[in-house]
Amino acid sequence: MLRHAVFATSLLLVADATAQSQPARLGLCVACHGEDGFALTTGTPHLAGQDETYLAAALAQYRSGERKSAQMRAASGALSNADVAALARWYAAQPRCRVQECSGR
Repeated sequence: MLRHAVFATSLLLVADATAQSQPARLGLCVACHGEDGFALTTGTPHLAGQDETYLAAALAQYRSGERKSAQMRAASGALSNADVAALARWYAAQPRCRVQECSGR
């Protein structure tokens, strides 16, 4: 029974996240963090389902140079405050696990 509830909740989260329009600057993030927030490169954090406020703050810190990462500084340098907010909202809305992974729990 619990499995079914988790699976149904996962489907609702996926539907909610996909109903949201993709941020215009998502392409800057996809190569490393994936469109769905699941990192594609070793050593890159997954962003799916993380706290929106945390994601926005971290991205702003990379943009300002407060957090040190050449790749993140380059990717975030041209982002506006609105871009940062949209990207944080997008990744926070993505499910923390993929449907096939959630349904097996």
